[in-house]
Parts: sequence; C-alpha cells; structure tokens
Amino acid sequence: MNAAKHRSSNTPSEADSAVEALHRIDRKVDAMRERRLNDPDTLGDKLLTWALPSIAGLVAGKLLDGVWQRGVRRSNLRRGLDADAPQGLLMSIAFAAVSAALGAAVSQLADRGSRNMVGRMQRRRRRHRRG
Repeated sequence: MNAAKHRSSNTPSEADSAVEALHRIDRKVDAMRERRLNDPDTLGDKLLTWALPSIAGLVAGKLLDGVWQRGVRRSNLRRGLDADAPQGLLMSIAFAAVSAALGAAVSQLADRGSRNMVGRMQRRRRRHRRG
C-alpha cells in the first residue's frame, strides 16, 4: 500500500493533468480576450477594410470589361465582321493580363486608402474620447 501511495505522489494524476489542461485553455482564452479588447478596429472598420478593396476591384473590372467590349465591337465592325464576333487567342490573353493588372492595382490602392481612412477615424475617435 505504501508503494502505491508513493507512486501517486510522484506522478501527476489524471485529475491534475486535466486541471492543468484547463488552466492552459483559460490562459489562451484570456490572451485572446485581451487582444480583442485592445484591438482598435471596430466591426465597421473591419468591414470597410475588407469590403472597399473588393468592391473597388469589382467595379474596375466591370468598367474595363465594358470598355474592352466596346473597343472589340468597333474593331470587328471596322474589319467587316459581326460586332459580337469572337476574339482571337491573343486578344483573350491580352484582356486577361490587363484585367489582372488593373484589378491588382485598384485593389491595392483601395486597400491602402481604406486603411488610411480607418486610421483617421480611429484617431478621431481617440481624440473624441479624451476631449
């Protein structure tokens, strides 16, 4: 009986292990809560920084598509083809390249702009809270 008692005092019991695991989880939850409370971004700020670049990229892509299609129609009519005649492979590749480049540039600029806008709003909120 003494040996069994001696073994259990040297090794952590299953209950001690479970309690320690719960303490680790509790510390992680506390750290996550602290990060959330110290995060200056509101839900609106996060939506703005997510949505603005996406919408700007979509609008720029649609505008480019409209301009491209108008140009293709004119080119087809000048060559004596139907206005909606299919494009060649090189034109399709050119459109894909121009569209990707424009989409990336517009999204990047909109991302920077939305971050700057959120930064200004956060500074204004901080000043408003102090004053």
